Amino acid sequence: MLATAHAPLPADLLSRLSDAQAQVLLESPREKRLAALAAALQVTEPDALNALAAAAGLDTASNLEPDTASRALLPARLVHDYQIIPIRLGPAAADAATNASLPLHLATAWLPDDIMTDWLRTFTPRPPVWHLAVPERVHQLIIENYGVGSGSLEDGDESYVAPETVSATEEVVDEDAAVVRFVTDVISQAVEDQATDIHWEPQEGQLRIRYRVDGLLVPVPVPENLLRFQDAIISRLKIMARLNISEKRLPQDGRINFKAGGTTLDIRVSTIPTIYAESISLRLLNQKKEAYTMDRLGMSAEEQSQITQILDYPHGIVLVTGPTGSGKSTSLNAFLRKINSTDLRIITIEDPIEYEVPGVNQMQVRPEIGLSFADALRHVLRQDPDVIMVGEIRDKDTAEIAIRASLTGHLVFSTLHTNDAPGAITRLVDMGIEPFLVASAIELVIAQRLVRRLCPQCSIPAPVTKVKIVESLAILGCNTAEAELITSLKAPVGCDRCRGTGYRGRIGIFEIFRLNDEMHELVLKRESTRTLAETARRHGMRTLGQSGWEKVKAGHTTLDEVLRVITVAEK
Repeated sequence: MLATAHAPLPADLLSRLSDAQAQVLLESPREKRLAALAAALQVTEPDALNALAAAAGLDTASNLEPDTASRALLPARLVHDYQIIPIRLGPAAADAATNASLPLHLATAWLPDDIMTDWLRTFTPRPPVWHLAVPERVHQLIIENYGVGSGSLEDGDESYVAPETVSATEEVVDEDAAVVRFVTDVISQAVEDQATDIHWEPQEGQLRIRYRVDGLLVPVPVPENLLRFQDAIISRLKIMARLNISEKRLPQDGRINFKAGGTTLDIRVSTIPTIYAESISLRLLNQKKEAYTMDRLGMSAEEQSQITQILDYPHGIVLVTGPTGSGKSTSLNAFLRKINSTDLRIITIEDPIEYEVPGVNQMQVRPEIGLSFADALRHVLRQDPDVIMVGEIRDKDTAEIAIRASLTGHLVFSTLHTNDAPGAITRLVDMGIEPFLVASAIELVIAQRLVRRLCPQCSIPAPVTKVKIVESLAILGCNTAEAELITSLKAPVGCDRCRGTGYRGRIGIFEIFRLNDEMHELVLKRESTRTLAETARRHGMRTLGQSGWEKVKAGHTTLDEVLRVITVAEK
C-alpha cells in the first residue's frame, strides 16, 4: 500500500523492492525517484526508465521538444512540484492551446498519479498523454521554459497549492517568503548544475542571473515577473551574508553558510554598486566536495611520474600557475593527498579552505584582522612542519618567506598567476627575489588549464579537414605533420545526459617545467621567459598546447575547446 498511495508503482516492479527500498523511493523528490529505483534494482538509470515505462504501459520520450503553445496552460508551481512539461510530438497545431479535444502530451520524471491528473483538469480540459523521460532533461526544460524559481514567484496566484505543502502554506504566502524560496531555489539549482559562481546583475528593465559552469558564463532563464522582486532579492542576499542592507553606495564582502539536500556550502559574497542597483556575486565553495586524485585531474602516467618524483623530495618549492578558475587549488590538494601520511606534519594556509584533508592542519587567512599569507607563514614555520601549502604567493614578503622555508628543509607548495610555467621564474625575479634564490629553491613549476570534457554518452567521431588541423596545430605549437594522419576526431553532439551541450565536466591540460643546469644558468643571468621556455622545450618540456592536443587525440575534448582556453600569448 505504501508505494501505491502516492505513486502507483506496477506490481511486478513493486514485488522486486523491499519495504525499506519502497520507503526510500517515495520519500525521494520526484526527480530523484528514478535514481533510487535504479539503485534498488541494481541497474542503470536508462534501464530503470525502460523497465518502469514498460511495466506501466507508457512511452519513453527522448530528444524532448517543449510545446511552447501549451506552456501557459499550467502554472509554474504545478510544473515544478510534479516535474512535468508539455512536449510537442509532430507539427504544432495553430489552436493547440485552446482546442479541448487535442491531447496534451506531457513528459514526466515519474509515474503520474490521480492527484496530478485532477490538478491538470483544473487548468485544462485537454486529455493528458503521459511519456516518461530522463529526469535531468525534464528538469532542464522546466527551467528553460518557466525560469529558475518560477514556482516560488508565481504572480500572486494561489489557486494552486501543491498537496505536499498544504500544511506549510495554509495562509497566503507573502512576498518575503516567496523571495526567500526563490533565492534558495537559485542557489540549489546552481549546486545541481555544478556552478562555481552565481552573478546577480541588475540591468535596464531586468535582473539578469548567470551561472559559471565549466568555466563559461551561462544565462539562467528567470521568471517574467522577476524585476518586481529585484530590491527584495538583493536585500535577502545581503541579509543572508550579514551585510548592511542600508549601505548601497559602497562595495561590501560577506559570507553565507548554506545547507540544502545534504550539501553544505561556504558562499563568498561580494556586492558592488552599479547604475541600476547593486550587483552581487556569489562564489560557491562546497565544504564536502569530493576530492580529486591526480588521475581524475587528467594527468597522464608520464606527467604523474614527473610530479611524484618531486613530491618525495624533503625540501624545495612546487608551484602551480594559471589564471583564476584553472584548478590550481584542486591540483595542490591532490598532491597533498598523495603524500599525506602519519609521519609527515602538513600545514596549509588557504583563502578560502576549499577542501578538507583528513590529518592535515588547515589554516584560514584573515587579512581583516592582520593575518595575511606572510604573517601566517611566519607562525607556521614555528610549528615544526614538514610540508607547507601556501594558497597563493601574492607579494615579495610571502615569496621570500616561502623560499627561505624551502631552503631550510621544508617542502613548500604554492600558486602564482602566470600564463605559462617558465613565466613563474621571471615573475618571482620581477617581485624582487634574487635570481640565485629562485634557481636554488624552485624544483618544479606546473602550468595548467581546464578544458571541457566531451560527453561520453553522445560524442561521436566526425570528419575533419586537413587545413583546420594544420592551422590549429600551428597555433598550439605542435608538429603540423601530424595532420597527415588524422581524418576524424571526436565531436560534441548533445543529449539528455549533457543537457544538450555535448560536454560534461572538465579535464586538465598541463605544462611541467623543471630546471636543469643550463636553465639554472639562464635564471642567474635574468634571461627572459621566452628564452627559458625555448630551452625547456628543447629539453623535452611538453607545452600546454601539446598537452591539449594529446587530450584531443585521446577523445577527451575538442580542438575548438583547447584553442578557446589557450591564448595566442601562450604559444
